[in-house]
Amino acid sequence: MILIQSGTFLMGGDAEDGFIYDKEGPPTLIDINAFYIDETSVTNAEFQKFTNETDYITEAEKFGNSFVFAGLLSDDERLTYQKADLMGIWYDVPGANWRHPQGPKTNIADKMNNPVVHVSLFDAIEYCKWAGKRLPTEAEWEYAARGGLVQNKFSWGNELKQNNKYNLNIWNGDFPFGNTLEDGYLDLAPAKCFDPNGYGIYQMLGNIWEWCINVKNVPLEYFKKNSTKEIIDLEINESKDYALRGGSYLCHDGFCKRYKVYSRNGTAPRSTAGNMGFRCVKDV
Repeated sequence: MILIQSGTFLMGGDAEDGFIYDKEGPPTLIDINAFYIDETSVTNAEFQKFTNETDYITEAEKFGNSFVFAGLLSDDERLTYQKADLMGIWYDVPGANWRHPQGPKTNIADKMNNPVVHVSLFDAIEYCKWAGKRLPTEAEWEYAARGGLVQNKFSWGNELKQNNKYNLNIWNGDFPFGNTLEDGYLDLAPAKCFDPNGYGIYQMLGNIWEWCINVKNVPLEYFKKNSTKEIIDLEINESKDYALRGGSYLCHDGFCKRYKVYSRNGTAPRSTAGNMGFRCVKDV
């Protein structure tokens, strides 16, 4: 884990390329206590150790299905499985879970260093309990993602590319069926393959959405008025959506442009999909 020193930072952004209803701004000064954060998102290898020791069964395994991106399915599979959205971007795939990311015929044998996906908020919380850690608040997540930079769009600056190269895994080309693979990946990338940010943390932007412990789209003032302890001590309310951060390999400016350090998203706490995972933090 990486130690993040206490400090004050400007949370949020005021760029016009976001979504008003995400409540990304106005930028708000937030005090942060020191904490540790995982160097990478939790990997399949780490999650497998957890399930081996605890016999834990994820919610996608219990429910018997999860959401898989259409572009990772064959033509026959897209005819067989049910669409999960009107655009046909997601399919509800029986047998899809963290062990079988694209359905029962797939596995993670050669993907142990990839981020674990198809985990719900409750799955992530159970892993954190086992590991002696917890999930971050959005404020902690963004503070770490910025890597010490002030009011930049990305963990490395304001330009999407570094030295004319991508430093994150998002969708390149025409979404959803025209990926040029300029960043090197159609699906998930290993958790530690692009350059780390200024704090030494890998891939907090792109690749996967990461669960946070607070309710989705609370005003940024919420993190000024409530201490971290007050936020993390709240019980999960299943009637509300919870925050996700970082974007994923499916982010594209023509569809989902939420891959900046201040971008916000969220969904129901029992939701699972092939682009949703997490990383943990720990109090000092």
